[in-house]
Amino acid sequence: MKRLLAVTVIGLLLLAPVFAMAANFTGSIQGFMCVTQGKVCPVGKEDPVAAVENVFVLLVDAAKGEYYFLPNLERELLVRHLNQEVKITGTLDKKFKSIKVSEISVKGKVVWSQAMEDQMRKDLFAD
Repeated sequence: MKRLLAVTVIGLLLLAPVFAMAANFTGSIQGFMCVTQGKVCPVGKEDPVAAVENVFVLLVDAAKGEYYFLPNLERELLVRHLNQEVKITGTLDKKFKSIKVSEISVKGKVVWSQAMEDQMRKDLFAD
């Protein structure tokens, strides 16, 4: 009986990442170099920042230096929301400090979701 319980517990632990739940994160889109140098991207100078930064992150807590990579989003999408407060819905990967994003909201309005992108691809590239 103990053996069955141990196997069940181990099995559930191995399957835990499969059942990861989406969570909400609020912060601002910032350049990775700005964040790692302890600077907030200068407001009003978003275009020069966009020209020199290659990677953008979600800065959740500047005081703690808490930020997350958003690997499934295109750079151009993130640049559009530089210095804006955004709400990200997605699945957190603590090991890699990243979030697989499923939805982005700005001022309460959904501006991007995986479903919206999938539909656009279908509409544009349908045979």
